[in-house]
Amino acid sequence: MAEEETSTRPEFPLGRVKKIMKLDKEINKINSEALHVITYSTELFLHFLAEKSAIVTAEKKRKTVNLDHLRTAVKRHQPTSDFLLDSLPLPAQPVKHTKSVSDKKAPPPPIGTRRIDDFFSKGKEKTDDSA
Repeated sequence: MAEEETSTRPEFPLGRVKKIMKLDKEINKINSEALHVITYSTELFLHFLAEKSAIVTAEKKRKTVNLDHLRTAVKRHQPTSDFLLDSLPLPAQPVKHTKSVSDKKAPPPPIGTRRIDDFFSKGKEKTDDSA
């Protein structure tokens, strides 16, 4: 009988995980065993998050996992919530359409920038003045 291989090969590319780990300035060298443990742990963690998010999705009778489902799954598991919840983006607030688009005034552009419609309107004013 052929013996089964006892070591498991991670599904994530080890080189990519190593590059991500090296983004930390305090890490100089990475042992191959440590790289495998971190990679496998990451896979297990993402599998856990996917399972918990799928449960929330099924509870809400949806077919697609979205950010709200992931946030709910993270909130339900206290150890995960402690370190991950602040890193997740906030869900988009529902937009209320009480006014028409023409009634709304556009927000001012960031400091040091110009809106593109201002650029074109200034060009028209110059041509009107020269006539």
